[in-house]
Amino acid sequence: MEYLVLGADDETEILDSLELFLGKEGIKLLKADNGISALELFKSHKPHMVLLDVMMPGMDGFAVLRRIRETSHVPAMMITARSEDYDKILGLELGADDYVTKPFNPMEVVARIKAQLRRSYDYHEEQSKTYKAFGIELNTAAKSVTGNGEPLELTGTQYRILELLMTHPGRIFTKQQIFEYAWENEFVADDSTIMVHVSNLRNKLQGIAGDKTVIKTVKGLGYRFEKE
Repeated sequence: MEYLVLGADDETEILDSLELFLGKEGIKLLKADNGISALELFKSHKPHMVLLDVMMPGMDGFAVLRRIRETSHVPAMMITARSEDYDKILGLELGADDYVTKPFNPMEVVARIKAQLRRSYDYHEEQSKTYKAFGIELNTAAKSVTGNGEPLELTGTQYRILELLMTHPGRIFTKQQIFEYAWENEFVADDSTIMVHVSNLRNKLQGIAGDKTVIKTVKGLGYRFEKE
C-alpha cells in the first residue's frame, strides 16, 4: 500500500527533510506552508495521515485539526516549538494521536509516522474477533467499535487503548503498558498524555452502559475495563 501524508509547516526546510526520509520508505509527503492550504489539500487529496505544525500563518494547526476532525479520524501528529503541557494537552483533546517538539530528529519522526500508519491500516492479515460488553462491541479485524448498535467514531489511539483494556477485562494496566501498546514505543510520555486519551475515550463511551463507568481508574496503578 502506498501511503500519502500531508505535512503542514511554514518552515519549508523541515518538510523538505521529512520528504527525503519518507521517500526512502516509499511514503509520499504532500506539503503545505500554511493552515488554509493544508485544509484545502486535505479535502482534495484525502491523505492517510496529517502532520500539523501548531504555529502557522492563516490558520494554526489546532484550527486545522478541529476542521479535519469534523469529518475524519485520520491519524494526526502535531508539531510544536513549545514544550508547555497546555499545547500538548489541547492537541490531544482535539483528537491528535501524537505530538513532537522542535527541534527533532527527522528519522525519529518518520519512525513514529510509520508506526501510526501501520497501526491504522496494516491489519489485513488479522483474523476477526469480536468482543462484547455493556452494549459495546469491538471488532479487532475491522478496527471498529459500536455502542448499542451505533458506530462509535474513535481515533486510532483511542481504539487501541480500548482494544487493550476491553480484550483483558478486569486486568489492571499501568500507564506505561498502555502507552507502549498504543504507541508501540518505549514509555516517553508524561502521565497527562494517557489521562487525556482515556478521558476522551470515556466521553465517547458515556451513556452506552447507563450510568456505569466501564473504564475504571485504579489509583496509583492504572486503568482496567470492568467485567460484565
